Amino acid sequence: MAEFAVRIGIWLLRGIALLPRPVVRAISAVTGDIVYLLAAPRRRVTLTNLELCFPDMDPRERRRIARGHFHAFVRSFIDRFVFWFGSPERIRRLCSIEGYENFEANQHRPVILLAPHFVGMDAGGVRITLESTFASMFAVQKSKVLTEVMTKGRSRFNGARMLLRNEGMRPALRVLRDGIPFYFLPDMDLGPRDAVFVPFFGVPAATVTSVARLAKIARAVVIPCVTRMTDDGYVVTFYPPWEDYPEPDIVAATRRVNAFIEERVLEMPEQYLFSHKRFKTRPPGEPDPYRR
Repeated sequence: MAEFAVRIGIWLLRGIALLPRPVVRAISAVTGDIVYLLAAPRRRVTLTNLELCFPDMDPRERRRIARGHFHAFVRSFIDRFVFWFGSPERIRRLCSIEGYENFEANQHRPVILLAPHFVGMDAGGVRITLESTFASMFAVQKSKVLTEVMTKGRSRFNGARMLLRNEGMRPALRVLRDGIPFYFLPDMDLGPRDAVFVPFFGVPAATVTSVARLAKIARAVVIPCVTRMTDDGYVVTFYPPWEDYPEPDIVAATRRVNAFIEERVLEMPEQYLFSHKRFKTRPPGEPDPYRR
């Protein structure tokens, strides 16, 4: 019964995603407000993260950013059904690319695309597969139907490869050695394993060291790749490749990842995934900030 409901929801969202953009924005804003009010646990996580990252910010401004995040998240979820089912022409109209020359100039070597968890990450991930073959990593969802739809939607162009997160980094290393660029989202708290505590807006955050380790082992270049939501759609930006990376110090190399993400968050705080428990893993002796 639950999976049947998921199928109905998917068909409904496919239909909504085809509506004119102003209508989709309006639906997203109303639905986002409803989710903000009803999803109290996720709202508290978002506000806690904003308080930790921006302690000097007016609480009213933090609440405004939190509501804006729910608007953006709902809209990005609706838009995924364009990227998972829409035609290449529609996807290109909805999402443009900037700085692609930064990637093209480095296609002769292994490439790690550093793609932080902004709401447009799925849009950008699918959009770039229209240009070349890429690989990425995902977590299996609770719904088998949603997992199947998500996997097929993300891998339908140019033989895109989807790797399972629970298989670790070895599959990612293999695709890099096969010459397939890896679209990597490394900024979630996955626990203490293979992670170090480095600051994220001044707060120690358990951050995986995979970017530095993969870059070193595969001799890969790291190119940040961030997708920004706009009023009319999305823009994927390929930034210049990082020079002298990774640093010999794994902690410094991992801190560089967080520092780059901080800069992008300041540009569009509503679009960062502050609804994720980024600080749930704490250094020994520190309390869980989400248990208040």
